[in-house]
Amino acid sequence: MLKALCDGRPLAVTVLAAEAGVSVPTASVHLTRLAEAGLVRAEHSGRHRYFRLAGPDVVTALEALAVIAPPDPAPVTTLRAHSRRNALRRSRTCYDHLAGSLGVLLMEGFLDQGLLRREEDVPASGRRPDRPASYGRRATYHLTPRGAERFTGFGIDVDALLRGRRPVVRYCVDWSERRHHLAGALGAALAARFFDLTWLRYGVSPRVVHLTDAGGSGVRDAFAIEVAD
Repeated sequence: MLKALCDGRPLAVTVLAAEAGVSVPTASVHLTRLAEAGLVRAEHSGRHRYFRLAGPDVVTALEALAVIAPPDPAPVTTLRAHSRRNALRRSRTCYDHLAGSLGVLLMEGFLDQGLLRREEDVPASGRRPDRPASYGRRATYHLTPRGAERFTGFGIDVDALLRGRRPVVRYCVDWSERRHHLAGALGAALAARFFDLTWLRYGVSPRVVHLTDAGGSGVRDAFAIEVAD
């Protein structure tokens, strides 16, 4: 249920129960406990009750746990489950920014074009980790002047991001790609802009998003990043 809430949108108890494969009363008991623990918040709309994550830190914790968890803990026995898992790996939301292979591809494209700059990695433990994108390896990303100009031209108010309290550029370790995707205020603004332009649409499953035909050509024209079909 927490994974289903990771795109930041509130979901009804019935939807979360279906995601978990349990009854609505059972889901309600667990959601109440999650709310008491400060992981989710309940919202009421008429007779219906909705839940959303308490904040982005919950997503960060879940993504970190997913990195060290078995990649496919549950066997896939149906075509629907297989398609859903592939869709999550391809493109999904991580609270308010993009993740999956699409999010990683965008991050790498921004770095290659000099829109972002990455400082030299410094292993937190003083030794080189096995995975270059593990949480034991520190990395710092910065928005470059060229990047500020490009993103401003794309319709993002970069000056407002720089004045805000939220870090402009952060990263998450993508659990499916084992590489970094763009988070922070810039990552959230970029995802919001993609939705405004109808470059993205939500899938039938929570968190799943799809790049539209307009989005594929738009990413190529705006950022010279080719997204495979």
